[in-house]
Amino acid sequence: MSPDDWHLTENLDAFLARAEDFLQSRPALHTVQLTVTEALRTRGDAYGPDAPVFGLLEQAGEVRATFLRTPPRRLSVTPLTPEEADSLAVRLADLGHLLPGVNADHDTAISFAEAWQRHTGTIPTLHERERLYRLGTLTPPEPFPGGRGRVAGERDREQLMLWHREFVTDIGGTPSADNSSWADTRIAHERVTLWETPDGTPVSMAGRTPMVAGQIRVAPVYTPAHLRGRGYAGAATVEVSRAALAAGAAEVLLFADLANPTSIGLYQRIGYRPIADFAVYDF
Repeated sequence: MSPDDWHLTENLDAFLARAEDFLQSRPALHTVQLTVTEALRTRGDAYGPDAPVFGLLEQAGEVRATFLRTPPRRLSVTPLTPEEADSLAVRLADLGHLLPGVNADHDTAISFAEAWQRHTGTIPTLHERERLYRLGTLTPPEPFPGGRGRVAGERDREQLMLWHREFVTDIGGTPSADNSSWADTRIAHERVTLWETPDGTPVSMAGRTPMVAGQIRVAPVYTPAHLRGRGYAGAATVEVSRAALAAGAAEVLLFADLANPTSIGLYQRIGYRPIADFAVYDF
């Protein structure tokens, strides 16, 4: 296998023309790339200062794997063999790409991180281990907190901006200086569900991605620290999962941090079942 088997482009339409069928062939394992490319397609050319980079591995006219990177985020890669991971690392290193990290299924992430270290001397650091879950039978947890779920609207804009900033900080990300576009997009498309107490106070949120290839992913789920342990996140997740099913999703997915056994136990009680483990490395 040659590193030149990897074809790179900054043109989203050109990438999807060759890679879309491959991505849709395994919508659960490819959920990140499906949802990111759908968001980019909806947004048009409003990428910011750094354009995304897309790539695909094509052999004998068949797409075998893909990657994308939307700066400043990490490289996202579909499952690769160690040989394929090595060839991608060589290709990107030879082109002078500076990567902040990689996010992929567990084995691919390890293979690419090791290859990147071999070819660039950069030492990878494990940032997070995640597990991808698929919803089976939705089962509200017991006891269920008092209150109700409702779709976030314009009056919740400041709340969503604050909670999104806090969520990104919680997971070790870098908060954006402007969370308004994140909130505005989700309000416009009714993609965040709030759980509120009987007096109408919002206490938790759960978002969902647009439906692509029949799958919707629940993200993010967030409850402020001082309100945790009361069942609010579970209630919000149940409500947003119901919304995803009502929208016609064949698969409802979510990622859970393996370092958070409380969340993992909650999602399993609700009815989510594990599909695959993922890993995130920083370079």
